[in-house]
Amino acid sequence: MHLFVSEYGQFIGKKSERLVVSSKGKVVQEIPFRDLTQVTIASRGVSISTDAIEGCIEFGVPVNFLSFNGKPYAMLISPVLNATVTTRREQLKAYDDERGVYLAKAFVAGKIGNQANLVKYFAKHRKEKDIYPTLMANAREIEDLKNQVDAVEGSTVNDVRPYLMNLEGRAAAIYWQDIGEIAVGEEFNGRKHRGAQDPFNACLNYGYGILYNQVWGAILLAGLEPFAGFLHVDRPGKPSLVLDMVEEFRPAAVDRPIVALLSRGWRPKLEEDGGMTRESRREVADAVLTRLDGKERYDGEKRSIKHIIVSQARRVAAYLRGERNYSAFVSSW
Repeated sequence: MHLFVSEYGQFIGKKSERLVVSSKGKVVQEIPFRDLTQVTIASRGVSISTDAIEGCIEFGVPVNFLSFNGKPYAMLISPVLNATVTTRREQLKAYDDERGVYLAKAFVAGKIGNQANLVKYFAKHRKEKDIYPTLMANAREIEDLKNQVDAVEGSTVNDVRPYLMNLEGRAAAIYWQDIGEIAVGEEFNGRKHRGAQDPFNACLNYGYGILYNQVWGAILLAGLEPFAGFLHVDRPGKPSLVLDMVEEFRPAAVDRPIVALLSRGWRPKLEEDGGMTRESRREVADAVLTRLDGKERYDGEKRSIKHIIVSQARRVAAYLRGERNYSAFVSSW
């Protein structure tokens, strides 16, 4: 279970082997530590006891902190991870050899493939509408761009990055025009990142913050270094591997539930500063967390997307150690 705390003034404590959430002196939720996978605090004015923190760490439950606009700003996790020295050494070496090239290409191919499949997913529910042929044609165009990723060659990731980013950008231009129209129609005015105040982009950015925490935690548990990526360039304070791995999960884990939510006519309420209200943040969080618990076919079985994220991080680590190949996760449609 992913506990999401978003009420101002709530207190998170510990009672025996349970995490207890209370408000104004009254208990509102009790969850056994063994049933928790993550705790996310997404409001100011929330307190957590050191006993609760210790309990979470003992049971391997990361505690995440989100700002009002969904930006992760802190994470509490045990310093005793499943990391191996070999994994991180190989990760750093891979930046300058063919392994970095392979992973960068896999991340981009996975993202573009999932974008094409999400367009097809929404198209199949609109077969009786005029937009259906256009969506399917655009999905095929996005798939053509994905297929071009294999042809990109280079000795290091620095050689291939410009070409991969070009393909990614061209796919995104087609994808966002389709997805934006499905979600909010004529209200869509382009994809915006920081400081977005329109409903669609505000919801997406908040949802991505939740996804970042999922991926970051999986990377740490796999023994990888979050700040040593391949596709995204290194910058101080920039978790480039987190940003790399997030790419293949954005369409399936966040875009799909947000588009579904907005296409039904729901719109978030915004504060004067452009941020969403607490109630709207909760609505978006519920949609994304429900999707993260949703099942996709993976290795011949139905697995939750949260499980797949953890498995994919471990497979990146195993690939870097030379133990197995790595393939990006691509959702069904």
